[in-house]
Amino acid sequence: MRRLPRRRWVSLATLAAVGAVTLGTAAACGDNSGNAGGGSGPTPLRLGYFPNITHAPAVVGVEKGIFAGKLGDGVKLETKTFNAGPAAIEAIFSGALDATYIGPNPTVNAFSKSRGEAVRVISGAASGGVALVVKPGITSVEQLRGRKIATPQLGNTQDVAVRHWLREKGLTTTKEGGGDVKIVPQENAQTVETFGSGAIDGAWVPEPFASRLVNAGGKVLVDERDLWPDRKFVITNLIVSTKFLKAHPDVVKKLVEGQVAANEFVNGRPDEAHQAISEHIGKISGKPLDLTLIKQAWPTLEFTNDPIASSLKTGLDHAVAVGLTQPVDLDGLYDLSHLNEVLRAQGGPEVAQP
Repeated sequence: MRRLPRRRWVSLATLAAVGAVTLGTAAACGDNSGNAGGGSGPTPLRLGYFPNITHAPAVVGVEKGIFAGKLGDGVKLETKTFNAGPAAIEAIFSGALDATYIGPNPTVNAFSKSRGEAVRVISGAASGGVALVVKPGITSVEQLRGRKIATPQLGNTQDVAVRHWLREKGLTTTKEGGGDVKIVPQENAQTVETFGSGAIDGAWVPEPFASRLVNAGGKVLVDERDLWPDRKFVITNLIVSTKFLKAHPDVVKKLVEGQVAANEFVNGRPDEAHQAISEHIGKISGKPLDLTLIKQAWPTLEFTNDPIASSLKTGLDHAVAVGLTQPVDLDGLYDLSHLNEVLRAQGGPEVAQP
């Protein structure tokens, strides 16, 4: 398929974070060939993901043994969890990770920082699951003037979304937290606390934090799905190190088979998926995620193998509009050949190569 050259954009704020790879980590982990252990044993596949609902295919795929089953005895699956995209990208860059589930903005930043060499998107995972939750007394966008709204990180996907939405409504923001609406980047867990204390007036956040804010007395002012065509936008993709993809295409295909199977599980057996997510997060954090909260957040998400590339492009156009980006060519970011091979074998529709 012929590719047309494109111009894309990348967050200046996150580029610095992506580049923060320590020599100590790189030395400890060696190169990213996928054969860190050497010898003729099983090929290591080091997979990253976030222990939350928007990464449900990864969480369920690990907890239920779906990835291990698809990868087989010839591959040794090693997993690592992250709380933020830049840390996962640092691990890719240092050679400590071969593949990871991650949001669109860190994906773009990794591709840009490496001049198109480091990563490829090989599948989608999830869409939706983001909302602006505010104090119950706020009923219109104009009432946000002079208020404080939290986002997960300066320049991240949700941060860009709220700034662009406010700009369209005639309200200004600045990277320093000034303007008509004060944007306050902070960790999602902290946001639940600051909302409860009254230090912020709302937050544009992913699930399950949006539902937690609602349960803390807030109300949804904007469901981000309503801002997108067909109510679809990418929140999580599966990416792989280009070096690992070239060295082990057979392993990458099996990983994609696991992703497709995990999505079939979460879509076809939601009750079992809820339980698996709750238990898996409990093993990591020491406290299972409340099943009621999972079920509350679940309808806002769609689990899909389509990476919804059009929404990534639009999101980056929004980023340049609010002054958080610089130009970069993202031609070649997507490699959906293994995904479409798996989908064809199952008799399902293929995903168009962007």
